[in-house]
Amino acid sequence: MTTIIDKLGRPIRDLRISVTDKCNFRCSYCMPKEVFGDDYVFLPKDELLSFEEIERLAKVFASLGVKKLRLTGGEPLMRRDLPKLVEKLLAIDGIEDIGLTTNGVLLRQYAQPLYDAGLRRLNMSLDALDPEIFGKMNGRGIKPEFILANIDYAQKVGFEIKVNMVVQKDVNESEILPMAAYFKERDIMLRYIEFMDVGNDNGWSFAKVITKKEIYTMLKEVYEIEPTEQHYFGEVAQRYRYLDSGAEVGFITSVSESFCSSCTRARLSSDGKFFTCLFASEGFDLRELVRSGLTNDELVEAITAVWEGRTDRYSDERTEQTAKNRKKIGMSYIGG
Repeated sequence: MTTIIDKLGRPIRDLRISVTDKCNFRCSYCMPKEVFGDDYVFLPKDELLSFEEIERLAKVFASLGVKKLRLTGGEPLMRRDLPKLVEKLLAIDGIEDIGLTTNGVLLRQYAQPLYDAGLRRLNMSLDALDPEIFGKMNGRGIKPEFILANIDYAQKVGFEIKVNMVVQKDVNESEILPMAAYFKERDIMLRYIEFMDVGNDNGWSFAKVITKKEIYTMLKEVYEIEPTEQHYFGEVAQRYRYLDSGAEVGFITSVSESFCSSCTRARLSSDGKFFTCLFASEGFDLRELVRSGLTNDELVEAITAVWEGRTDRYSDERTEQTAKNRKKIGMSYIGG
């Protein structure tokens, strides 16, 4: 196995695979319903990568150094027969870990089949415990109790779960401490994500960001916490441990404390575009190469050329102006 390195010395280690651009939520920071209305046209089936194409590309990426896969969307549980894909991906030589990011709406139906297929890790998106705040943020009026019950169910099935909370000023900052208390008690790691300017539809500005420092200060007023060691190079979350329980809390600080210098992530959209940054303006079309009959060696060559030319460090360079003027791929399309 060869490990490829980009222009800034960063190896490729993680591949996030979007399996669908569809979602059953309309979160204001990702797929606002003003843009993604009921008549919004999603990708037709023949434009999506098939499971066989995803498996083939994952094998190629694994041969270049990728060890971790994450299935994303849209909402990945909306892709039919997903457990079959999990089985295929887990059988790939070199792949050590697979996770899945979900809003949890369909988890009651799919948790057991996914676990039986070999999946063990879930990242759940939940932005508030207050029904009014959460219903407004998810754009569908879904109650948090429904998601929390599905989290409990998934835990009973056996999954390791992390919960992601996107924090926005004057939207859900009042939920920072209630969320901490709830998940601390259940020994589930809660990760606070700074509101990011992914895509061009979420009305982002620095004024809407609650930083890690601000959240940390709020937590310290109530809890004793201490930093823990990074688990691996390229880990995006800064992890802390509650001294009285051992439960953990984390921060994803793309805005206030960039982690571009250690970013090892590649992204594959549901229609086969290869992106080297979450904030990319364009991707490299691998679906076209796969369907035009290229050999695996030729795919290796193409992917290597893209990664070895990579210089992305958008979060290092972000300003109010670049955030406003740079056209970026939407989060629902690229998979967060």
